Amino acid sequence: MARPRLAEGAELDGFTIGRMIHAGGMAMLYEVTRAGESGTLLMKTPRLLEGEDPAAIVSFEMEQMIMPRLSGPHVPRFLAAGDFATMPYIVMERLPAPSLYAQLEKLPLPAEQVAGYGAAIADALDALHRQHVVHLDVKPSNVMFRPSGEAVLIDFGLAHHDQLPDLMQEEFRLPYGTAPYMAPEQVMGMRSEPRSDLFALGSLMYFFATGERPFGDPQRLKGLKRRLWRDPVPPRRRRPELPAWFQEIVLRCLEVDPALRHPTAAQLAFELRHPDQIVLTARAEKAHQDGFMTVMRRRFAREPVAPLRRPAAAQAIAAAPIVAVAIDLAEGSAELANALRSTVLRVLDTSPDARVACLNVLKLNRIALDTTLDAQGHNKHLQRLVELRHWAEPLRLAEGQASFHVLEAVDPAGAILEYARANRVDHVVMGARANSTARRLLGSVSGEVAAQAPCTVTVVRNRSYAAEA
Repeated sequence: MARPRLAEGAELDGFTIGRMIHAGGMAMLYEVTRAGESGTLLMKTPRLLEGEDPAAIVSFEMEQMIMPRLSGPHVPRFLAAGDFATMPYIVMERLPAPSLYAQLEKLPLPAEQVAGYGAAIADALDALHRQHVVHLDVKPSNVMFRPSGEAVLIDFGLAHHDQLPDLMQEEFRLPYGTAPYMAPEQVMGMRSEPRSDLFALGSLMYFFATGERPFGDPQRLKGLKRRLWRDPVPPRRRRPELPAWFQEIVLRCLEVDPALRHPTAAQLAFELRHPDQIVLTARAEKAHQDGFMTVMRRRFAREPVAPLRRPAAAQAIAAAPIVAVAIDLAEGSAELANALRSTVLRVLDTSPDARVACLNVLKLNRIALDTTLDAQGHNKHLQRLVELRHWAEPLRLAEGQASFHVLEAVDPAGAILEYARANRVDHVVMGARANSTARRLLGSVSGEVAAQAPCTVTVVRNRSYAAEA
């Protein structure tokens, strides 16, 4: 089982661990080398220390799934990934230049320089979107440049791939992202819209050209939602010397409705490189924020952000039924685990395109403090993920057909029900535990789920349990 830190000089799967060069909110970065590879590489590992957010592990799973599927000059070259059962990691090329974050001390920058950055980033977003990925965390620290000038996007832990299960969407109700750059639809929990990345890029360009963030840096959901109705101060109000074409582009990127933004990242890149061909609208000359009545109408609109049409590939995934299997990983339940697998296989016989979501609930205390590490220093959430993957191995499911979720909750039945409702699960399969005094007095998790679930529920029991009943 994984340890929370890597020791400098250690060997892991042929890589020699160097110094830790960065400790972020969700992951840590190490220099590594490997025989046959020129120069220094980069190894990324999730944060597994006591008290860490379980989203760090889930986002790392997403990045491990997405990065091997990406190619081209606009993403880091992927080399290897580590198994969660031993040590989860991703090894990629290390780019020589610092991220765009290093430019913050020089703000504000000339509009032409910002447009150059924006066009290069838009090229990278276009390449990413063509590979079925929405980044959802475009910000200065996630943009680097190759010596040849191409922008490189890094950190895909919050990204959405329209041909893969979206673990972040399925497990967490609150939106994840970086507050100054999150699109309105992203704040509302919509993660499949490519133009969310254009909104983030518009926020970045506004910041780089004015030295001010268009929506500040709110730390609460209430503050994030203000961008649904409150427009930013026009860039030229802050810096009158900015050209009209620049304000036209930036304010179009920052439209609340994605349909009013540029249709594609490629079209945005074209406009940034050809400002003389931009058709200026009222946006270009706007000198003030919208008036009180306009803001109030927007604020109390029934649907400030309309439901979005999902990409075709995502619609195909949604059309396949979702079978959620609630698995008890306690010792002594091997017979019940086998019975659950047999039931799942029978369901797949009739619905071969179904996706299997393997669930386990890490029960939290109602009063006492919870710890994220066990007595041996192992991360409990990660350990449960490994056990879920091991449970599913005999099913021999195709890549992308299974997903694995550890739900941390005080109430196991409530957690399973919330997952089923939020993710429109079609069928829940779960086991019934043996009879006990506590079960008779307090009721069973399976009984509560069967009574309240919005879908079909199959409760599996061992024959020995049935005989006892």
